[in-house]
Amino acid sequence: MREVMVIKMNTLKQAKIGDTVKIVKLHGEGAVKRRFMDMGLIKGVEVQVRKTAPLGDPIEVTVRGYELSLRKADAEMIEVESLKN
Repeated sequence: MREVMVIKMNTLKQAKIGDTVKIVKLHGEGAVKRRFMDMGLIKGVEVQVRKTAPLGDPIEVTVRGYELSLRKADAEMIEVESLKN
């Protein structure tokens, strides 16, 4: 069994390049929340922050084996916790 130390972090927007985080909660309602879920962003999923655009928006993450670009405004609605091995 792998031991993982959990460090509290607020949102995906605050995660740094190279961080692996776990989704705790999706904020937003209706179509926005549904769009996150359609992209595979659901509670309990691990997400790795890959890179950011030159001006900082959007950010690229790896989720469920594929790369996904998210606007920082959307990343701010995804509550996460950091996973440190």
